[in-house]
Amino acid sequence: MDYSPLIDRWQEGDLAPWARALPGRIEQGLSQKRYGDLERWLAALDSLPDIDVASVQLDSPRVGASSNQPLPADLSTSLREALMGLHPWRKGPFELFGVHIDTEWRSDWKWERLLPGLDPLPGRRVLDVGCGSGYHCWRMLGAGAREVIGIDPTPLFVVQFWALQKYLQQAAAWVLPLGIEQVPPKLRAFDSVFSMGVLYHRRSPMDHLLELRDCLRPGGQLVLETLVIEGGPGAVLVPEGRYARMGNVWFLPSCDTLLGWLRKTGFADARVVDVGNTSTAEQRTTEWMTFHSLANFLDPDDSSKTIEGYTAPRRAVITARAPGNWEPAD
Repeated sequence: MDYSPLIDRWQEGDLAPWARALPGRIEQGLSQKRYGDLERWLAALDSLPDIDVASVQLDSPRVGASSNQPLPADLSTSLREALMGLHPWRKGPFELFGVHIDTEWRSDWKWERLLPGLDPLPGRRVLDVGCGSGYHCWRMLGAGAREVIGIDPTPLFVVQFWALQKYLQQAAAWVLPLGIEQVPPKLRAFDSVFSMGVLYHRRSPMDHLLELRDCLRPGGQLVLETLVIEGGPGAVLVPEGRYARMGNVWFLPSCDTLLGWLRKTGFADARVVDVGNTSTAEQRTTEWMTFHSLANFLDPDDSSKTIEGYTAPRRAVITARAPGNWEPAD
């Protein structure tokens, strides 16, 4: 997992402050002293077989790579076993040489919901906050982005990204093992910033929105996807205890409330692109993620409610712009 090409590339320009901090941040984020399972995940990464890549798919529902001929059975088995060593796979799907990584989330469905609200990505530098293994990073690159940086503090997801990168070999896509707190303040270096499935995990949603705003260049686009509730301006659910068995859910606003938060934190042109309930077809248990999933988090007698009695998960996609006028980078 060599980050030196990225760090070297960033030594000049608006990302230089981050480049100087990255070596220490990466070492901390991938510390085997902090993460006891990391050694096992790295062993799985090292066991991935070498395979000649004929083509790469970044603009199809299953991001992946293929060869000219089907893999021999023993090679396919070796590939599958190495990838299974990185269980659980949350965001996807992926397909590598005929091996379908059927992830917990059908993240391709979310991508289709995002598309109508996106500013064109060709030529843009993009930040994906809480990116997981990088599924949407690959899709952004496939849509023409010139550079996509994902950040996620979970080492397993970072190793999964590098497993995919072994075959996809895209120099403009990176996943860094850190959270948004490790991004230098007021960096203002990205044309588009995505935060999907993060806001409700933050104790201070306003601070998160300010962090996102300060990552954007003037006039850059924020794409925000989060849990919401039905209701008008000011409506917010603060769950007591868990929500859908998640212990780290703090604030679930209505769409109107969230639009107000965006205006209050300085964003302009905030609008709702999509809103709807999460289905058990989109988030579910598979052989690549064998733990409990959405069906286990809902009331078994009333799927419109969580196991705790709250309204079942409902998600919205909202876009907004940072202050100022956006201009293409040189």
